[in-house]
Amino acid sequence: MQQMNRGIITALASIGIAQAAKIWTHHRNTGKWDVKQLATTGGMPSSHSAGVASLASYIASNKGSRHTETALAVVFGVIVMYDAQGIRRHTGEIAKLVNDLEDNVAQLTVDFPSLPFVERENELKELLGHQPMEVLGGAILGGVLGVCSARIEQ
Repeated sequence: MQQMNRGIITALASIGIAQAAKIWTHHRNTGKWDVKQLATTGGMPSSHSAGVASLASYIASNKGSRHTETALAVVFGVIVMYDAQGIRRHTGEIAKLVNDLEDNVAQLTVDFPSLPFVERENELKELLGHQPMEVLGGAILGGVLGVCSARIEQ
């Protein structure tokens, strides 16, 4: 039987470890344990960053920094991390503003009953992206896990 690609296993394990770590960081920040953090986007550490950083560091440890596979993994990893803390985070901030605006309009309809307003059932999801420190935390976690995985394999 053929064994699964070690790079894929390393990246997926890093994502899982980062998601599990969100339970602890959520508890540290709020004082509440929440297993639902396993399935959330956003938060500390970034599992996106952990996954791509672990894959890039795993490949670099095995192939060397001058190999084309390392270059591909690093470039695509940087794009993913930039997106996680840029576009996705800003989308979450816009969602928060829209949710707040809807709350304000709902309050206005209480004061002015003639103003037609139909409230949505669900608010927009606000925690979509990451703060730069969350991306850095995921990148450090992933980098360490990727190097460790390569060292264990050798």
